Amino acid sequence: MHVMQYEITLPADYHMGIIRDRVATRGHLMDAFPGLGLKAYLMRERGEDSPVNQYAPLYLWTTPEGMNSFLRGPGFHGIVQDFGRPDVQHWTGLSYAEGPSPAALPRSATRLRSPVAPSAAPADAVGVALEESRRLAKAPGAVATALAAHPRHGELLHFTLWDHPAPQEAGDRYEVLHLSRPEREQLGEGRRW
Repeated sequence: MHVMQYEITLPADYHMGIIRDRVATRGHLMDAFPGLGLKAYLMRERGEDSPVNQYAPLYLWTTPEGMNSFLRGPGFHGIVQDFGRPDVQHWTGLSYAEGPSPAALPRSATRLRSPVAPSAAPADAVGVALEESRRLAKAPGAVATALAAHPRHGELLHFTLWDHPAPQEAGDRYEVLHLSRPEREQLGEGRRW
């Protein structure tokens, strides 16, 4: 599994209905994309839960070929044309698990990026993160959760989809506008570390 995300931060006065319309009219185009486990079309609006207006889709890829095909294809080209080329962040998947509400359409998502201290043993840090990921996967209302790592930057990422408003303490909070899941069953539950 490969985790990928790009964040498009928009002006404070940007009408976020434009993003909602974009996803409503184009989101289905990824519903059958080869190599894609799932794509969560994420948005957050400046205000109580976010300091910025942002469109920040997050992808769980089942194959690197699928990810590469997307980045070379018309879908990503459309993003570049409309918003400029965003920094594409990429992490190696460590675990994926369905939550107690796997069939629910997610309403919200959380993303928590945590640095691993330079003095920490990577295996120990990942072990603690895996325990947290297992806890999140059992939380009421969890649809699915993933854990990933960026070895170069020493960073761990927890991503969770929820069938209700996201918990305050779980990291950055997003609204889920659409979920494409063509190869979700191929993400395979369990640990990859």
